[in-house]
Amino acid sequence: MSTTQSPGVTDYRLAPPIMARFVGAYLILLAVVLLVVTGLVAVLELNADLLVVVLALGLLGLIGLSWWLRSRLVVVRLTDAGYRVRAIRAAGVTEARWAEVEDAVAAAPSGVECVVLRLRDGRSTTIPVQLVAGDKDDFARDVRDHLERAAR
Repeated sequence: MSTTQSPGVTDYRLAPPIMARFVGAYLILLAVVLLVVTGLVAVLELNADLLVVVLALGLLGLIGLSWWLRSRLVVVRLTDAGYRVRAIRAAGVTEARWAEVEDAVAAAPSGVECVVLRLRDGRSTTIPVQLVAGDKDDFARDVRDHLERAAR
């Protein structure tokens, strides 16, 4: 499930293709570390059990990273009071109350489909919909619904 909901709160997690990129990068890093440790074990004549320890720690790290990405990392949280955006580098304003939001619009800067929340003071929050798990239209509709409820 892409979102979790409780009364007045909707959490949007990281999209699976983006999670796969993080896991892939981790696996490449683990492979490089294992290569370096293998070289050190061979050159310095260290105990080969060191490789097993490094591999075991790497696999535990992989399990931990996968669990955190899948279950704990919330990219966008929408509440009755406002919103919070995490783990998006170029988001702009990462947290605001709905009362501060002038409107929500669709945009495609650099060809990337985004929902842009424009604040009354001229700042904005840009959320690339490809990073959010779930249907992009459902996400945009949910943002709009929260904004409309807050305006009442």
